[in-house]
Amino acid sequence: MSLGMSKERYAYVVPVPMGMESITKEELKALGYDDLRLDNGRIYFEGDLRVIPRVNLWLRTGDRLLIAFGSFSASTFEDLFIGIKALPWEIWLTKDARFPVLGRTHGSQLKSVPHIQSVAKKAIVERLKAVYHESWFSEEGPLYTVEVSLIKDQAFVTIDTTGVSLHKRGYRTLVSPAPLKETLAAALIYLSRWKTDEPLVDPLCGSGTIPIEAALFGRHIAPGLRRSFAAEDWPQVPQRLWDFARKEAKDLAQRDKKLEIWGSDIDESVLSMARYHARMAGVSETIRFRTVDVRKLSLPHDVGTLITNPPYGERMGKEDDVRTLYETLAQLYRTHPGWSMLIYTAYPGFETVFGKKAHKNRKLYNGRLLAYAYQYARTNTQKPSHRA
Repeated sequence: MSLGMSKERYAYVVPVPMGMESITKEELKALGYDDLRLDNGRIYFEGDLRVIPRVNLWLRTGDRLLIAFGSFSASTFEDLFIGIKALPWEIWLTKDARFPVLGRTHGSQLKSVPHIQSVAKKAIVERLKAVYHESWFSEEGPLYTVEVSLIKDQAFVTIDTTGVSLHKRGYRTLVSPAPLKETLAAALIYLSRWKTDEPLVDPLCGSGTIPIEAALFGRHIAPGLRRSFAAEDWPQVPQRLWDFARKEAKDLAQRDKKLEIWGSDIDESVLSMARYHARMAGVSETIRFRTVDVRKLSLPHDVGTLITNPPYGERMGKEDDVRTLYETLAQLYRTHPGWSMLIYTAYPGFETVFGKKAHKNRKLYNGRLLAYAYQYARTNTQKPSHRA
């Protein structure tokens, strides 16, 4: 049985949406973590307790940070009970800990998720009873969400350090139709290889997620600075580690860095949300929002990057409107050879309507929706003559 931890080193796992594994791996490498292992939409690595505040604060594209607590074979519920009870829960779970148990199963003989959760919960309670010499637990203290995943009769047990998913940065409080997750917007920015000394435009920005994530990225602002995490209440992670990580993030932020980021949309009501969200994120002064029909859009300067998640299908209403929109983006590309474009859409046959095969395309999920990031490289590389 592997407990996934030692006295000073801990095993961690970052779940990521399908298609984003290499992007998140690149992020973790940039944060200084090596020996990264990818497996089934998850990235495994090791580190000390400092990983918990740093990764939660800095990770832009992953879903959450989990402690990989144990794994073992379990083809029967008796196996599951014995394996869960054998794990040293007292290392993490305090006497007053709240520990809801989530379950998943795929390709295993144990198929009932509610039963998996019930057996795992009972096994943890029995372990804690023996350790703390208590017959009942109030569960009114820190939150430790446990997940038990059964995959081909192998049980994988994790504890969530994050709480609310990392895509919830804390700045997007207003509800807009068909929102793009913040983590996915950040992934599109990574894929675009945007150079921050050049302009970035989202001509169909909706409630502003892509421009805001670009501003956070361009100014090296940790995306988790304005929110809290489950592990902040854990006594095992000293407050000084959180204080140090937050101070480090604030010191590294380049809040005065000049960026040129434009967001536009034909709908003034969603742009009002975008402006509000930008203020909540602390980047409103670096993004220019405009009410503009994309058919009348002019791109600033000779060189830049366009990233957008255009509406399609039911979001547009009519097939002709969809085709007109994508033909407009194609015209922008043809008339602005110094601009690269990344267009993220689930529209079937996009390249046919756009009139050009993408230089690269990448399969990325937005929740359960499968879509593709179509990348078009600039056809010349002349430098912009001036900045606005």
